[in-house]
Amino acid sequence: MLVKEEMFKPILEVSDGFRPIWNEFLEEWKDDDELPQYLALGDLVRYISKLISESRDEELKSIFAIIERWHLEGDSYVKEAATIGMLEGLQNINVVGEGIPEKVELYLLPESKKWWAKVYEFWEEGKTISE
Repeated sequence: MLVKEEMFKPILEVSDGFRPIWNEFLEEWKDDDELPQYLALGDLVRYISKLISESRDEELKSIFAIIERWHLEGDSYVKEAATIGMLEGLQNINVVGEGIPEKVELYLLPESKKWWAKVYEFWEEGKTISE
C-alpha cells in the first residue's frame, strides 16, 4: 500500500527532472511537522504540463503509471490526493494551460480515466466525486 508519507518516492524514482523541484519543496517546508502534500502535487501538475509541452513521452508514461498506482494501491489519503490534487489540477487550464487537459487524457490508465471522468462530471454537472 502506498501511504501519504511515501507517495512521492516512486515519482522521484522515475523523474530526475522533478527531483530539484521536490528538494526545493522540502527545503521550504523543513520546519513544519507535516509536509503540505497538496502543494507538492501542484508542483507536480505544473511539471507534467511542462513535460507535455516538451513531448517527453517516456517520463510522462512513467509518471502516469504511478498516478494509476496511487489510485489502485494508495491509502485513502493517497487515492483522494491522486484525484483531487492531481487530476483536478491537470484539468485546470488556469494551472496547466489551454490544450493540456486533452493531451493528459492520452496518458491516463483505466482507473485514472475513471476518476478523471468523475472530476469532469463534478465540475460540469455538479455530481459528487465518489466510488
